[in-house]
Amino acid sequence: MSLQILTERVTSMLGTDSGLDATVKFKTDEGNVFINSKVVPNTVTNEDLEADCTFEISTKNALKLMDGDLNAMMAYMMGKLKIDGDMGVAMKIAETFGGK
Repeated sequence: MSLQILTERVTSMLGTDSGLDATVKFKTDEGNVFINSKVVPNTVTNEDLEADCTFEISTKNALKLMDGDLNAMMAYMMGKLKIDGDMGVAMKIAETFGGK
């Protein structure tokens, strides 16, 4: 249930053309949310595909990040968020999804 909510929130926040020009995967305890912003309109699926940047985080904490109830830097330092891949893409994602 939470994965569906996360997927819908990501889709809504991303819009049709986010300008990220990257692939991103949120790897959660409930499944994956894969973002392809290299195509317009941007696509969001629950596929497990290779991404430029992967965020490993619980669904609950991912939703908290988007609500602004969890700081990304603190989550990373506390081990609640793991990042693998292009850190430039990670920073863009933080700007796009952080606390909206």
